[in-house]
Amino acid sequence: MNGEADGRRAGDVSTRTKLERGRGALGPALELVHTGRAPTRAVLTAELGVTRATAGAVAAELEALGLIRVDSRPGVAGGSQGRPSHRLSVDENGPVALAAQVHPDGFRAALVGLGGRIVDTAPGCITVSEDPAQVLGAVVDAGAALLAKSGRRCVGAGLAVPSAVAEPEGTALNPLHLAWQAGAPVREIFTRCVRAAGIEGPVLTGNDVNLAALAEHRHGAGRSAQHLLCVATGHRGVGGALVLDGRLHSGSSGLALEVGHLTVNPEGRACHCGGRGCLDVEADPLAFLTAAGRTPGPEVSLLQQARELLRDEYADPAVRNATEELIDRLGLGLAGLVNILNPDRIILGGLHRELLNADPERLRAVVADRSLWGRSGGVPILPCTLDHNSLVGAAELAWQPVLDDPLGTLGAPV
Repeated sequence: MNGEADGRRAGDVSTRTKLERGRGALGPALELVHTGRAPTRAVLTAELGVTRATAGAVAAELEALGLIRVDSRPGVAGGSQGRPSHRLSVDENGPVALAAQVHPDGFRAALVGLGGRIVDTAPGCITVSEDPAQVLGAVVDAGAALLAKSGRRCVGAGLAVPSAVAEPEGTALNPLHLAWQAGAPVREIFTRCVRAAGIEGPVLTGNDVNLAALAEHRHGAGRSAQHLLCVATGHRGVGGALVLDGRLHSGSSGLALEVGHLTVNPEGRACHCGGRGCLDVEADPLAFLTAAGRTPGPEVSLLQQARELLRDEYADPAVRNATEELIDRLGLGLAGLVNILNPDRIILGGLHRELLNADPERLRAVVADRSLWGRSGGVPILPCTLDHNSLVGAAELAWQPVLDDPLGTLGAPV
């Protein structure tokens, strides 16, 4: 009898150990599916280093939580051998994160599911006043309306702002292109608005280009890069971000990679930071429109005006000359960053993506000519591939606790 009892106890311990090991793999497994690195259960098994049975149990529990889908009848590809593995994908009807972005011309709210999928979005153009609560209240109201319409569960909220964000306080250190006071407590205000809308879950804030880089690293042009440099110009100014081994490098106080304030033209335009000829004012949409001899109008954003001019009137000599001028300024800044950071990939967003597409060889030649690393083989320079990547990155902030601990965050499946 004692032997049988001992055997049962040993079996119970073994089962419990397997269950705990499997549940400990839920987060890593979800992240693999979320980032597209585990499209099948066989790949998931190999990536996690667990048995096939454990991987199957993990996938089943994530499916029960409403996070992924397991397709047991994927079909056999032509020429394949053996039984095909179950296919894994994010659940398109699963929970969402509320993502918000504020820029000088207004805001945009979105619902973003796993896999970086934008489920719904609502733009808003308002005058961004000196009071952050005004625009943050408006963007949360827009997001709450999307959420109510969707009927989805919300895991949390993330906000992208055009400023370095101090951690852990969540204050906007240098909102140069907004009328906000330096040090504005944007996370505190955003949290207050989110809670007032009845939305639970974590509430987080980050710099817009940092979040764009995070999104591109997980879901876009930055996938598989170990040392990823992202440079982008949105509605105003120029920002940069560095992802090292999958983590954003924000520096000691959130000010790392303020690339907009690299001097690329010592005799150039005065910058908001007090300098002159910074990338921020030499390679943004306003600089492009000015160089092309165009007077910006109030109807649409500067970014949209610059994009349309580049797309529709590139044959105009003034537009072509402006394009070359901005490419040369941008290339000079990128070359300096390459010498300092030695990235294995550069991705460009906003208007810079359009400049790259307009004349890729010129930009790559400037970087190669001006950088030591460029001369030794070059650094791939690619356009960002995600629409609204700052919004997707803001959602990544809200999704991270779920990726870390799906069961603890969402609770046991019903």
